Amino acid sequence: MRVFKFGGASVKDAESVKNVGEIIREYSQDDLIVVVSAMGKTTNALEQIMQLYAKQDKSALENQIFDLKNFHFTIINELFEKQNLPVFDKVNNLFQTLSNYCSTNFVGDYDFHYDQIISLGEILSTTIIAEYLKSQSFNATWLDARKTVRTDNRWREGRVNWEVTEVLIQTAVEKAIKNETNIIITQGFLGHTPKGETTTLGREGSDFTASIFAYCLDANDVTIWKDVPGMLNADPKYFDNTELLEKISFREAIELAYFGASVIHPKTIQPLKRKRIPLHIKSFIHPSEQGSVIQESIEYDDHIPSFIFKLDQVLVSLTPKDFSFIVEENLEHIFAYLNQQKIRINLMQNSAVSFSFIVDQSRINLEALVAYFQDDYAVKYNQGLELVTIRHYDEPTINRVTVGKKIILEQRSRQTARLVIG
Repeated sequence: MRVFKFGGASVKDAESVKNVGEIIREYSQDDLIVVVSAMGKTTNALEQIMQLYAKQDKSALENQIFDLKNFHFTIINELFEKQNLPVFDKVNNLFQTLSNYCSTNFVGDYDFHYDQIISLGEILSTTIIAEYLKSQSFNATWLDARKTVRTDNRWREGRVNWEVTEVLIQTAVEKAIKNETNIIITQGFLGHTPKGETTTLGREGSDFTASIFAYCLDANDVTIWKDVPGMLNADPKYFDNTELLEKISFREAIELAYFGASVIHPKTIQPLKRKRIPLHIKSFIHPSEQGSVIQESIEYDDHIPSFIFKLDQVLVSLTPKDFSFIVEENLEHIFAYLNQQKIRINLMQNSAVSFSFIVDQSRINLEALVAYFQDDYAVKYNQGLELVTIRHYDEPTINRVTVGKKIILEQRSRQTARLVIG
């Protein structure tokens, strides 16, 4: 059993779907679980629909649903020649379900409704792709992840019940294989509560779904198909002359994900590590190229330094007004506020009389933070900074990213250098 995952960019239009079909054809002798995201920017469009539904803006809501329906039917019309194929009715019914849902009055928990609406993106994409593969004589079937991935009822970031999920996935896949199906198309990002209500696993959670299925089925490997040649040592948007990381360990991948590398979802690696299931990252544009593999051995981790850039950072420093030492009581007070406000710290450092931390500008309300702490602390902050993390650094690599810039804060360990620069 092998697990493939295709993201939204790989199924953004009809030609992209055909390309996915050609990739699957190369592996069609294997038993495959194919996890698929929503097509193109569908999730963004559904988020706009969700916002309009919450506002009860019926006119704009109808227009947005109409545009999204046209987007999907444009793809369908280019993939299928006959108008009486089941896919047309299936997709029509899904959009009718969306329209009916949004025609009801908005009552209750925003996040609950979010999951019910946003989940339709993956249902649409997998419905279309499963029907397309069948039309191309693939031995394919559609599997509903909303009935196989069991979570709690934490909307928008459901936590997986691994024991129940393993039974549900194994049972569903065994049934499909008994029916002589070897290609199973299912949705990334989706789950369900014990009551059967739809949940989502958090944005970019489709990678996580692939690792869930792999873990539960003891898969041979997982391949995530992306629009990059593999896992690079830096984001090419910010860094020239990037290098391919052909082979790194699970541990290294977790470190890179923790520091902000965007190629792999942070939750994806852990289930694979537990069962030592290799994770391949390959290009759907050049599928014959080798790509990268994440596996158990640490032998290759330090061969190439990796760079992770976080822009638009804010450095906040808190100093007790009575110049008392920063002790556990102060830290408890500070962390309680940050946790309450869901502010994720990217880097922190303390001295005897001050505590400093770096956060994303978009995640913090500085005016509210100052108002909260100003009675007890002198609050200072610097905006518009950049946080650079270098794994397996040396002085030349540090010099490479700091030329002409001021280092405001610096931390180094044996393997990692972290620099706040402005």
